[in-house]
Amino acid sequence: MKIHELRAPEGATKNPKRKGRGTGSGQGKTAGRGMNGQNSRSGGGTRLGFEGGQMPLYRRIPKRGFTNIWKKEWEIVNVEALNAFEDGTEVTPDLLLEAGIAKKVVDGIKILGEGTLEKKITVKAHKFSKSAIEKIESAGGKAQVI
Repeated sequence: MKIHELRAPEGATKNPKRKGRGTGSGQGKTAGRGMNGQNSRSGGGTRLGFEGGQMPLYRRIPKRGFTNIWKKEWEIVNVEALNAFEDGTEVTPDLLLEAGIAKKVVDGIKILGEGTLEKKITVKAHKFSKSAIEKIESAGGKAQVI
């Protein structure tokens, strides 16, 4: 069998309704639009969200605050998670992604000081908390800001 010999199974495809092709078709004259009114006319119908003049839902609901478009989104990794690496490893954002410790890096990685660190490693990240730096250095490692 070749690709040009493939066919859809029987009943899988239907012919489209041929509107406005005479009264015998069942879709003649008004072509399924009914008699008169806004929707029977070309260009008829209302805009999205229109509720017949009633105050639309998107205007009835209260709106508060704003979205800061310059907000930075940090991927947070705790010091405890770094125990997964061997002694002397240089931990970078790419390595954290590979190991599955960090899910995605949007604006950078921040290392926080939750838990304890038993390995002597060099950690390269975009931000560190003070407690994280203390714990990394007390374990004999280094904390480097990228």
